[in-house]
Amino acid sequence: MKIDFNRHGGNTEKEARKLGLSIEKIIDASASIVPFKLPIKLTNHLINTIKNESIKFYPDRSYYELRNSISKWHNIEPSMILPGNGASELFTWAARDAGLNGISSLPSPGFGDYERALKCWNAPYIYNRLPLSWDHKRPQEFPIKPKTNVLWITNPHNPTGQLWSRSSIESLLNNYKLVICDEAFISIAPGGENQSIIDLTKTYKNLIVIRSLTKFLGIAGLRIGYAITNSERLSKWEEIRDPWPVNTLAINATNMIMNDHNMHKSRLDKIHKWVKEEGKWLHNNLSDFSSLSPLPSNANFQLIKSDDSILNIIESLKRRGILLRDCRSFINLGEKWFRISMQTRENNITIINTLKEYIN
Repeated sequence: MKIDFNRHGGNTEKEARKLGLSIEKIIDASASIVPFKLPIKLTNHLINTIKNESIKFYPDRSYYELRNSISKWHNIEPSMILPGNGASELFTWAARDAGLNGISSLPSPGFGDYERALKCWNAPYIYNRLPLSWDHKRPQEFPIKPKTNVLWITNPHNPTGQLWSRSSIESLLNNYKLVICDEAFISIAPGGENQSIIDLTKTYKNLIVIRSLTKFLGIAGLRIGYAITNSERLSKWEEIRDPWPVNTLAINATNMIMNDHNMHKSRLDKIHKWVKEEGKWLHNNLSDFSSLSPLPSNANFQLIKSDDSILNIIESLKRRGILLRDCRSFINLGEKWFRISMQTRENNITIINTLKEYIN
């Protein structure tokens, strides 16, 4: 499958330019980033990073301070943590190891960047279908046990929003040479951290967990993520990757949010309240459309199936400055599927009211 990143979501600047609008006029419900501004304290910290000329120097190649900050939050040894230029860079290195261990199983539908990463190394992979029908139970048991060497898991799953139980994932770890678990959205999901398997990396050397701060902080432009796995694996990655993949602004933002536990917790509490309230509101309002079937979600986005092709409607909303996620980039989802990432209540109302102009 060729990955079309124009369908990936988050092409806000490009679409604003085509429409002749400022980026602030766009409602981007195609990328699953929280709609809140950065905490003032963090914003000022980044401004001071520029003012005091910290960016004049190369970042510390060992990421000593950054690793220690993340280490304290997760109670994991710093040597088991590797910061990266967003989760995507780390998928690339995880895919290298996946290729060395045999055939990968990718979830279907699933995030297309795993395939992109595997193709970098000509690594073999197959897709395994996930059920596209489930109830409101949370968390849920991971439903498949592919007969491959390597298993890729997204928790919560993208694009469905299902939160998999820790116990069901742990039960699979001895069955594979390598398990790669993408927890990019887990801190956003209410109760998500209870299902994290980060601590299991202390026991299972065949486990890689990858996190992203992009979604949680709303700093997609800074690019920051981190991998947690055994130190021997990370040392090999460091030997062959670019020398400075993480920039100083991203480092300083992460250090502050990881070290200021009150700010971190306050941000999480705000996000969880929003996900619960807006998730319920959005699901109920989408259910009012006779031709739409929104699926239960634990994350800050909802996957919706339409009775008919949704492509023309996505294009019509795009012309009005509202971006929805075209789901054709997800294997086994066609032109009847789309995804909406939750916004503020005001913008969610705008999305629903605009949809009413095109859908019964």
